Amino acid sequence: MLSLPRITSRRPHGWARAPGFVLALAVALFAAAGQPAVAQQSLPGGFSAEQIEGLEQIIQQYLLENPDVLVEALNTYQQRQRLAEEDRKQQALVENLAELRTDPNTPVIGNPDGDVVIVEFFDYRCGYCRRVVQDLRALVEEDGNIRLAMKEFPILGPASTRAARAALAADKQGQYEAYHFALMTQPGDMSDPHLMQVARQFGMDVEQLKADMDSEEISALIQRNHALAQSLGIGGTPAFVFGDTLVPGAIDADTMRRLIAEARAKAS
Repeated sequence: MLSLPRITSRRPHGWARAPGFVLALAVALFAAAGQPAVAQQSLPGGFSAEQIEGLEQIIQQYLLENPDVLVEALNTYQQRQRLAEEDRKQQALVENLAELRTDPNTPVIGNPDGDVVIVEFFDYRCGYCRRVVQDLRALVEEDGNIRLAMKEFPILGPASTRAARAALAADKQGQYEAYHFALMTQPGDMSDPHLMQVARQFGMDVEQLKADMDSEEISALIQRNHALAQSLGIGGTPAFVFGDTLVPGAIDADTMRRLIAEARAKAS
């Protein structure tokens, strides 16, 4: 059992608190630090205000003299919070796998019937997305059995949203893949004139593209992508799902190959 030192000093000047605060805080911190004897205690019922204040002074003094207890408790608490958040994200991923993999409105690159599904959340103005695009494209082409689901996730301002709308409008003309890689690899400010210029390179109907860009259907799809990203805890780009594994951030080709192999092994 943890032994607390007996003290007679007064509460430090300026120590503001509600009645029972220090005692409640100490119980919570000791519990987080794995001190079972203390963790099993709760605020004492039937104690006078003076007795509670005396206990608080003892606990406060102990914590001041043993700050490592606080550090350990806070570290443990943060670790538990991280694990809980990871569990929540994994559960959300499992619950949304069908939408991630088979949403008929999500453009697909590669083999529509591939045995491995990769989902990418991306933004056309994201430098990290541009950095990985060639590796990802090469892997999809060389493998031949990957379904790459493209989640337009514009988060870097109005220009990003216009680019996402244009790409989804290009999908309606059967030109998504070519248009997507052109936007990702060609320099440009993603202004409407640049978006139209790229569309003309592929012989697209520019007037139809403009009309489709502002359609409610495309607005709803982008909104769904944002809601899906939020439920998965995705706040930046790029972010990938390989099979049933969420991978935030840019990754290299070797890591992609390993994740593809792992997803394929799980599915077999």
